[in-house]
Amino acid sequence: MTQKAIKIGIVGGTGYTGVELLRLLAQHPASELKVITSRKEAGMAVAEMFPNLRGRVALKFTEPSAGALAACDLVFFATPNGVAMGEARALFEAGVRVIDIAADFRIKDVALWEQWYGMKHACPDLVAQAIYGLPEVNRARIKDARIVANPGCYPTAVQLGFLPLVEAGIVDLDHLIADAKSGVSGAGRKAEVQTLLAEASDNFKAYGVPGHRHLPEITQGLAQLAGKPVRVVFTPHLTPMIRGIHATLYARLTTEADLQALYEKRYAKEPFVDVMPAGSHPDTRSVRGANTCRIAVHRPQGGDIVVVLSVIDNLVKGAAGQAVQNMNIMFGLPETTGLEQVALLP
Repeated sequence: MTQKAIKIGIVGGTGYTGVELLRLLAQHPASELKVITSRKEAGMAVAEMFPNLRGRVALKFTEPSAGALAACDLVFFATPNGVAMGEARALFEAGVRVIDIAADFRIKDVALWEQWYGMKHACPDLVAQAIYGLPEVNRARIKDARIVANPGCYPTAVQLGFLPLVEAGIVDLDHLIADAKSGVSGAGRKAEVQTLLAEASDNFKAYGVPGHRHLPEITQGLAQLAGKPVRVVFTPHLTPMIRGIHATLYARLTTEADLQALYEKRYAKEPFVDVMPAGSHPDTRSVRGANTCRIAVHRPQGGDIVVVLSVIDNLVKGAAGQAVQNMNIMFGLPETTGLEQVALLP
């Protein structure tokens, strides 16, 4: 039996996440791109803006049209925070399934979301229906979801790194530390001084130390795994590279355990989580362009501090690739469909 093509709309196809989504969907055997919207670039051929898609995507950017999007089976929002919540209800009521790659539906506590994102939520009732799209945790619920909140890039790397320890209940949940570094593409495609070559290159800095928007998302996810509150210190850094996230995670053991065995068992059946051999140090280039999270777990000097190293490509497993992974689950496809690209090296 031939799989029926999934009619797909993309709202906001001009950013880094949007073009990464297009790259993946253009190679996906079950996807049929129908609509790619951009108010600013309406009328321009997608391949004119993104030459890597020449011969792969023949569509032009169009003005957002509720009618055109409502004719799709699935709509991805690759937009700034605050856009999807204003347009999701009409699609929801039209029977279209939605994957929001931004943050509009990730935080279940709407008041907390409004505090961190500085705006009033347009459809709090839909937040309750949205499923958090971390497949390694919510696969069964994603399958039937009408709205999927695709996880953030930092939260993906951090949660997957901590997940086995927190699930097993063997670490101090009041003192979790996530020290994470990201390439500049995580800041998006908009022009900003801090991402100019002369500013970001040959430089390294922390930011958001008093508080970063991804902190409540990380805390929410880990607390749900633990079944109790957790406290996380999360410090992001900007590194002079284009793609990649490296999260170095620290936790204090409260119970003895074979950590390597714990991680290998937890992720044994996960197609996109690679637990590396004991003593390994995964690097970001080993996942560049791939929908893979590589993890290594260490216990320095045999002490009570666990150090977990977690790396992802922020645009793939941290955004567009995970969104396609969620699409596959939602439409009953093998989870790896269209996502088996090998990482680029060097």
